[in-house]
Amino acid sequence: MTSAVDGHPAPLPYPSGWFCVGRARDLPPGRVRTARLMGEDVVLYRTRRGAVRAVGPHCPHLGAHFGAGGTVRGEELVCPFHGFAFGPDGSCTGAPDGTRLRASLTTHHLRERDGALFVWRGPDGQPPGWELPPAVGVRPLAWWSGEVRSHPQEVMENSVDFRHVSVLHGLDTRETAPPEVDGPLFTVHQRTTTRFPGLGAVSLEQPVTLAGLGMMRLTAELPQLGSTLRVWVLATPVAPWRTRVWFAATVTVPVSVPAWAPAWAPVSALVPALVPGGGSAKALDRAASWLALQASVRIIKQDRPVLAHKRYLEQPRLVPGERSIGLFRRWARQFYPEANPAD
Repeated sequence: MTSAVDGHPAPLPYPSGWFCVGRARDLPPGRVRTARLMGEDVVLYRTRRGAVRAVGPHCPHLGAHFGAGGTVRGEELVCPFHGFAFGPDGSCTGAPDGTRLRASLTTHHLRERDGALFVWRGPDGQPPGWELPPAVGVRPLAWWSGEVRSHPQEVMENSVDFRHVSVLHGLDTRETAPPEVDGPLFTVHQRTTTRFPGLGAVSLEQPVTLAGLGMMRLTAELPQLGSTLRVWVLATPVAPWRTRVWFAATVTVPVSVPAWAPAWAPVSALVPALVPGGGSAKALDRAASWLALQASVRIIKQDRPVLAHKRYLEQPRLVPGERSIGLFRRWARQFYPEANPAD
């Protein structure tokens, strides 16, 4: 799973792991979609019974692309060129005239988690070596995605680079305890102090958990507002040194606005403008989630030009207080079984 940039070896190869290939809600029963992953197309489809599958893009008969006209018939994926159908296990079930191919589709391991679809990529096609953490029980209410000229490891490394959070983003974020490593999971403990209108300075305890180099989940309790904020950052390598970053957020806010929390009055006033039929608890959650998402997107847009022009240094000159960056890089080595980037 090596990669190259402008004809030269990339500073880091493609990592193994689980990577987002789209939102679950964009793949209703009967739909066929194409996603890009590590320089290749992956075709996604959902059967009429609701099962989701990920397969190689080309029919083994004469190479037609399933993402260009392929259809779902019951539980089968049907080629748009000659009508050969393939079952959920990838085996050919026959053409309209009854002919069967002695060939199967390339199938990929897929998981549906937290409202997103993840496909596994391992060395030499090996099956998943670990699983994504369980779902958190709520789905994102607001989404954004965009490409950055960077690598998933560089994107995820920002979670432990507290110095850049202050300089580039103007946020007071500090590490409250050393990171915890549990196999493919890496948990960062941090506190961010920010200001809310009407409340002044508010401290947010934010445990951040990375599941490989493709998923980051952040949870922040806002006791002053009786709310919980959840943010997902999903990094998917689509080409050498090009990554699609997905941001998602969900916020639960009080249905009624107490007198001691005037900060939510402006949010309530925004609901009719942001969400048709605003005023319900669900509409208020969506409005608050959208506002939280905008704050997250602002951060990645500030990161984007820096990531696009920075150079990956295998042996950076770290300074006191940056021990977690070194720990993160040692943890990340496990996702390059073919070539250790630190060697």
